[in-house]
Amino acid sequence: MSDKAKLILGDKTFELPTFTGSEGEKAVDITKLRAETGYVTLDTGYMNTGACTSAITFLDGEKGILKYRGYSIEEIAEKSSFLESSYLVFYGKLPTATELKNFEDRIASFDDVPEGIKQQIKAFPKNAHPMAVLASNMVSLSAFYEDMCAQDLTPAQKDTAIVQLMGQIKIMAAYAYRHSQGKDFVKSDKSLDYCSDFIHMMTGDKNVKKEVAKALDILLILHVDHEQNCSTSSVRLVGSSKANIFATISAGVDALWGPLHGGANQAVLEMLAEIKDSGKGYEAFLAEVKDKNSGSRLMGFGHRVYKNFDPRAKIIKVACDTVLATLGVKDPLLDIAKGLEAVALKDEYFVSRKLYPNVDFYSGIIYRALGIPTNMFTVMFAMGRLPGWMAQWKEMVEQPGFKICRPRQIYTGDTTNTYKDIKSR
Repeated sequence: MSDKAKLILGDKTFELPTFTGSEGEKAVDITKLRAETGYVTLDTGYMNTGACTSAITFLDGEKGILKYRGYSIEEIAEKSSFLESSYLVFYGKLPTATELKNFEDRIASFDDVPEGIKQQIKAFPKNAHPMAVLASNMVSLSAFYEDMCAQDLTPAQKDTAIVQLMGQIKIMAAYAYRHSQGKDFVKSDKSLDYCSDFIHMMTGDKNVKKEVAKALDILLILHVDHEQNCSTSSVRLVGSSKANIFATISAGVDALWGPLHGGANQAVLEMLAEIKDSGKGYEAFLAEVKDKNSGSRLMGFGHRVYKNFDPRAKIIKVACDTVLATLGVKDPLLDIAKGLEAVALKDEYFVSRKLYPNVDFYSGIIYRALGIPTNMFTVMFAMGRLPGWMAQWKEMVEQPGFKICRPRQIYTGDTTNTYKDIKSR
């Protein structure tokens, strides 16, 4: 490919520079397109638009590849912890043992939230969605940490921001859960690892099985970052206005809440419940899915980006089987899920369309087995994605040429309306 792309508009030809990423991804640089031609591009949903360059995450949907900072997700999930992978994406390198211990200790030092945040949680109805509570808590932190709300944070403040929010999101999530159950808050225990402490704060039990804590740790690792998805793009968009870090991350929480994004694993459990309540069995349900006129949809299979097997799903399936075996859970919804998986993986209809179980399918099963309510699933996703949001925000504000994001549009509305006085309308 040449280093220039030619665009022909009428009798004029314009040359646009091309750009190749480190993994071979190719792009046409249209930064000066409007200035030189008077045209903008129209790309509904930004499916073909690269809004930034980034050195954090690479994914290849066709080949089923996901890397954090050049390390394969398979190797990270096998050899690293959630906190180590969080350090990696934020700082751009794997930590030494001393650096990791310091990072873990600093996160653990944020073992509580301001009293006002606790009162805010208690003020919500017990049936409030935990994502509403989390998003509200997150932006409300800006009222308690004024020094962290500067337009331009210093390197030291950025270091504080990552450990503070990783420590406090765990607490706010657990407290939101306890409130929904009508139970008192359980204080963080610094002697426990990150995931064990979170389960402890939710359940009140410090004796967390290591297999369960490990499965949750892997789940969080798999959610750390995933390129320019909806919530990450929201963080970049809001952060580009120099909104404070708490408001910026709260925007990511809000975007993640949507059922087409982070709410997908909740949709999986809702689908399983519908199959159970219908009494028709998963085989009959799969037959309906094949019928385009039935309106039935198979949730947790296939992926917008991955055209083959989601690499994260291969990893979490092993953890899922381990958790189910360790806990010995007997649950009709989990039985339905395993049945769906077994049939769909062998059915030519789904195999030919590459509709394989994705990470949302297995994460929902694990959360269900752990006794975590369905409406908490997306909160767990937010906990995992937080370090990725922070890394993306940090990368953006530190890049040369940083500016506010401002997409264009193509206006298609009325052009000739004449204003009428209200009495004559």
